[in-house]
Amino acid sequence: MSFSCPVIMFVERVKLISRFLQFIQINKAPPEEGGGGGGGGYARELLRACDRDRDGRVGYDDFRRYMDDKELELYRIFQAIDVEHNGCILPEELWHALVKAGIEIDDEELARFVEHVDKDNNGIITFEEWRDFLLLYPHEATIENIYHHWERVCLVDIGEQAAIPERISKHASASKYLIAGGVSGATSRTATAPLDRLKVIMQVQTNRTTVLQAVKDIWREGSLRGFFRGNGLNVVKVAPESAIRFYAYEMLKEYIMKSKGENKSDIGTSGRLMAGGLAGAVAQTAIYPIDLVKTRLQTFACGSGKIPSLGALSRDIWMQEGPRAFYRGLVPSLLGMVPYAGIDLTVYETLKEMSKTYVLKDSDPGPLVQLGCGTVSGALGATCVYPLQVIRTRLQAQRANSEAAYRGMSDVFWKTLQHEGISGFYKGLVPNLLKVVPAASITYLVYETMKKSLSLD
Repeated sequence: MSFSCPVIMFVERVKLISRFLQFIQINKAPPEEGGGGGGGGYARELLRACDRDRDGRVGYDDFRRYMDDKELELYRIFQAIDVEHNGCILPEELWHALVKAGIEIDDEELARFVEHVDKDNNGIITFEEWRDFLLLYPHEATIENIYHHWERVCLVDIGEQAAIPERISKHASASKYLIAGGVSGATSRTATAPLDRLKVIMQVQTNRTTVLQAVKDIWREGSLRGFFRGNGLNVVKVAPESAIRFYAYEMLKEYIMKSKGENKSDIGTSGRLMAGGLAGAVAQTAIYPIDLVKTRLQTFACGSGKIPSLGALSRDIWMQEGPRAFYRGLVPSLLGMVPYAGIDLTVYETLKEMSKTYVLKDSDPGPLVQLGCGTVSGALGATCVYPLQVIRTRLQAQRANSEAAYRGMSDVFWKTLQHEGISGFYKGLVPNLLKVVPAASITYLVYETMKKSLSLD
């Protein structure tokens, strides 16, 4: 004993010093990189928890006191969960503690929770594993806080649209994430509405036109308000489109996992691509009539300056062209989904790996690097499928029963190629690409702000 006690004390002291160095590293990280998955806010909260005398500095003694208090707090809750008092937490004990706290959790989530904390993969959680997982968690260690901390740690950005979590359970308040996504999408689309209107106007032009000429035409027709025509519908469709895409993505992942007999979190790149593309197609089909009415509104020629109401415009389409008219251009729209998602995801992952290897020297890319990678991949994907967008917009904008109406997708293709050449398929590409950077940046910034205001961060 005389030999083992000093050795144990020495080992514990080395562990404590190692934790202190980890704490210093977290608090040295810039706000956008943060530490431990929580960003600058996490670092500030941890600093505040350790700084007992509130002098803005944390020394080794301050940190040691924090560690002693936190370890005691964690031991108490560990003992409360370990109802059999056998020195470890069994999965069923953890499940009962969560249920008692009002958190319903299925077997798959419980297994993932235990797997994340259980470092030696023996199916149980020892106090050392429990302590190591939560020792630098700055908030009160209640079972609810611990569960939501684990959920935030496990969120993954799939690089599709704005930051969408890999898995949001009903316990993490999915509605709040949808609100955050809806507000960020609506803000982004409103800010870039002039570029969207400019793009649509140029896409439907069969004569030679320039960006400057299109800007002049929009201004002459409706002054400043003319650049925002149709934006209301664009904003209205953000929330349902995001919600449908997200839930369809989750259900499709579940189906792919069951068909392959694999774990849901490991369906692979091809599985995510398939699920993402099909989810986008489902969402696009569901909200497509709104998209068509928006395009008709944006391209409506109003020499008198009077724009029809949404109700009147929708009623005219229904009465004069029939219900099928609301889905004109759907096929080219859906055809562009999978290649766009494939190009976007492939380029995004490639750029992220390249930045990690050549720029960041094996450190994980921060939010700004991810935003840059997403912007480039999105722009490249949009450029590759842009001809299909032009074909879709021209089918949407033209009345189905007019004499010069396109007979279908192939008719648009051949007429455009014959009269305008290859360049005709890229009309409006410049304002479309100019939209990419501000749209992605605004969406990201507003999304992060909304997450904090809704206590999701």
